[in-house]
Amino acid sequence: MSSEIRNLEPKALWNKFADLNEVPRPSKKEERVIEFMMNFGKKLGLETIKDDTGNVIIKKPASKGYENRKTIVMQSHLDMVHQKNNDTNFDFSTQGIDMYVKDGWVRAKGTTLGADNGLGVATIMAILESKEIEHPAIEALFTIDEETGMTGALGLKGGLLSGDILLNLDTEEDDELTIGCAGGLDVTAKRNYKEESVSGNNKAFTITVKGLNGGHSGMDIHRGLGNANKMMNRLLYSAYEKFGVRVSEINGGSLRNAIPRESVAIVVVPSDNSNKWKEEFEKRKSELKFEFKTTEKNLTIELAETSLPSKVMEAEAQKSLLKSIYTAHNGVYRMSADIPNLVETSNNVARVLVKDGEITILCLTRSSVESSKYDLADALKSAFELCGCEVTFAGAYPGWTPNVESPLLDMMIKLYEKQNGQKPKVAACHAGLECGILGRNYPGMDMISFGPTIKGAHSPDERANIASAEKYWNYVLEILKNIPKK
Repeated sequence: MSSEIRNLEPKALWNKFADLNEVPRPSKKEERVIEFMMNFGKKLGLETIKDDTGNVIIKKPASKGYENRKTIVMQSHLDMVHQKNNDTNFDFSTQGIDMYVKDGWVRAKGTTLGADNGLGVATIMAILESKEIEHPAIEALFTIDEETGMTGALGLKGGLLSGDILLNLDTEEDDELTIGCAGGLDVTAKRNYKEESVSGNNKAFTITVKGLNGGHSGMDIHRGLGNANKMMNRLLYSAYEKFGVRVSEINGGSLRNAIPRESVAIVVVPSDNSNKWKEEFEKRKSELKFEFKTTEKNLTIELAETSLPSKVMEAEAQKSLLKSIYTAHNGVYRMSADIPNLVETSNNVARVLVKDGEITILCLTRSSVESSKYDLADALKSAFELCGCEVTFAGAYPGWTPNVESPLLDMMIKLYEKQNGQKPKVAACHAGLECGILGRNYPGMDMISFGPTIKGAHSPDERANIASAEKYWNYVLEILKNIPKK
């Protein structure tokens, strides 16, 4: 890891971020980062707790003169999305993130950076460690598994925290204060299918869709980006009826909360039809590249001959699968009628895996309106059940209803304007934040989410703006000084 990261300003923030990024912390595998945070709190001599779920709470008394201020909860999540480029050799379970600086941004070499939500965690760590920063009593809450289920927030029990105010440091535009967010639901479709043997009078090909931007399936869903699973489906959709193309395998996408960047399929085509199909394939390829020439400039679609597999999907199973994926909604489903430019409801067809007689399709459906979330989920369920899949809903979490009358919001708007000469944007976001979940067990807490500017979260293009981090850090310090009295 380059020492240039540790020399960035503010050093307190970037050094803690560098420390954190040396610890492997993919979602569902947070054991080492939990131990790291427990040791951090104990070495500072602060009350440090690990709850039954694995969340870490570190409590720090108020600075001298701030004892009569309201207690605040500063909250961020410990886990990070683990995405890498296909040509990057990296193990998120054992390696720390390899960072570098370019053009005013901190980036990672071929992987996600972990600024989401590592910069929030690092902020809280730096404040807990400091002996100079003035602050009220702090309850630092570090949750686990935010990115793949929010099980940390869901498992946090009432009574562990006493704070009146919650600062969630997990949004990605430094001129924005977030006061609401979408809820989410995992939609999973599965079925078995029969396989058929492949005769020798066929040719096999590997189709590869890659080079897409990917990104956050909530924050970036409105940008019209390409979805590798839907693109692959278009390439395959009519190929059986026209040319007898049969699917052996499909492997597309990865995590539910990441827009899929890549998909690979192995197909078999009768030798007599292979040249005609390749001509058709080139037409479909050209269509896709033309449609996405503005948003997906690095889109690559490749066709390469490969060795014959022994099995392909049964024809009827293949037809119904491709039709159901075509039918399944992907992208924005409904815009909010109440908040300008806010996506209300969306879906990400995140993962398609077809292999060895088994189909698995993973979606993440989001909405700030519960009824709309389940409306879209039921539409997806219908599409997948028509192709014989068993569909399950899981991992549901609620949205966070905006409170425009929040005293904390009023105070933070004034501080931002004083510091930067203009008012911040006040918005709700389409991402899933933990505030809605935390508010169920702590209903009286006044909550705001904010953070430094981060681009490309959930993709290997993730980057954190250096100037923004300093601006954000100074804003955090002002907020701490201005927390109201009890």
